[in-house]
Amino acid sequence: MRLLVITQKVDKNDSNLGFFHVWLEKLAKQVEQLYVICLDKGEYDLPVNVDVVSLGKEKGSASTLRHALRFYACLWKLRGKYDNVFVHMNPEYVILGGLFWRFTGKKVLLWYTHKAVNLRLLLAEKFATKIFTASKESFRLPTKKVTVVGHGIPVEFFAKQRWEPGYGRSGNPPGTIFPMTAGRISPAKDLKTFFSAIAELGKESTSPIFCFGVYGRPITKDDIEYKKKIEDFAVQLGLKLSINDIGNSYNEMPMIYQAHHFLIHTSRTGSLDKVVLEALASGRIVVTSSGAYADAVKEGIVYTFSEGNYQELANTIEKIYKAGILTPDRLPNQKAIEYVKKHHNLDNLIAKIIDYFTL
Repeated sequence: MRLLVITQKVDKNDSNLGFFHVWLEKLAKQVEQLYVICLDKGEYDLPVNVDVVSLGKEKGSASTLRHALRFYACLWKLRGKYDNVFVHMNPEYVILGGLFWRFTGKKVLLWYTHKAVNLRLLLAEKFATKIFTASKESFRLPTKKVTVVGHGIPVEFFAKQRWEPGYGRSGNPPGTIFPMTAGRISPAKDLKTFFSAIAELGKESTSPIFCFGVYGRPITKDDIEYKKKIEDFAVQLGLKLSINDIGNSYNEMPMIYQAHHFLIHTSRTGSLDKVVLEALASGRIVVTSSGAYADAVKEGIVYTFSEGNYQELANTIEKIYKAGILTPDRLPNQKAIEYVKKHHNLDNLIAKIIDYFTL
C-alpha cells in the first residue's frame, strides 16, 4: 500500500508534535511508500521510503490562501502515486481534498482528539470515510464514522528506566519529593491550582520538601500573556518559579518524567491528555482533575481531585506521600507501564490504522 499522510509539522525535536515523527517511522515499516504533506518542516530522520513535502511555513509567514494553493499543487503532483489518505489533527485538509479523494475512490482516515466541535469538523466529517480518536471525551461530534482506539504512546521510548527522581536537581536534602507538570502553557491547563497546592503543602511543617518542575511553552498570544500572569501569581505565593521551555526537546521527555516522582495534571479540557499517558509509560503515577481516566483510577495508578480545588489536590499529594508509593523500591511503577502498553500502545494503533486501509 502507498499512503499519503497529512499533518501539521514534521520535526522530531518539537515538544508538541515531535511524537508524530515516531508515528511516521512505524507507518513507514508497514507500507510500500509513505508520502507526507506538512505545513511546517523541521529536523527529521525517516526511512528511505518516506517523502516529506512542506507547504513552507518554516520559511516565513504566508497567507492561508497561499498554503491552500500549495496544498492543491502537492495533490496534483502526487496524483496517482498513493492509494489512501491519513489526516492527522487537521480537518481543514479533509475539507480541501475531500471531493477529489471521493471521486478517486480513496479511503480518508481522520485522527482527531479535541473537545472542540466547530464548522471545520462538521464539514470534515462529511468527507472522511473513517475517524479515529483516543477516547469518547476526545471526539464530541455524534457520528457513526468514529471509532475509539486509544492514544498512540511509544511505550518502549518512555518505559526504559535510565534516571532516578531528583536527577539534575543538585542541592536538595534526602527525602525531597519531586512533582512536575507538563504541557502547553495556557489558561486551560490551570497552573494556578498547581501552584496554590504546592504553596499549601509548604505551610505544613511535617510535610517533606517539594521541589517542583514546570515543563511547557506558550503557543498563542493569549498563552504568552497567561504565562506572565501565572509567573507573577507564583511569586506572590512565595514560590521560586522557573518554567522550563521544552520547545525543542521531545527526546528529553523520558528523562524529565523519570527525574520526578509524579505528574500533577490540572488541565480543564476534560480530554485524554497525552502527557498523562507518557508519565504513566515512564513508570510514574499521576494526580489529575480530569474525569477521562476512570479506568486508570481503578488500577490505582491515577489519583483524582476536584477541578480547581487546590486544597483537595494538596491533601491528595500528602496522602500519596504518606502511603509510601514514592519510595525507590516502588518506582518505576510497573503497573502504570503495563496499563499504557495494554490500552494506548502506539504499535497497536498503527496496526489498527493499517487494518482499516487494507481489510
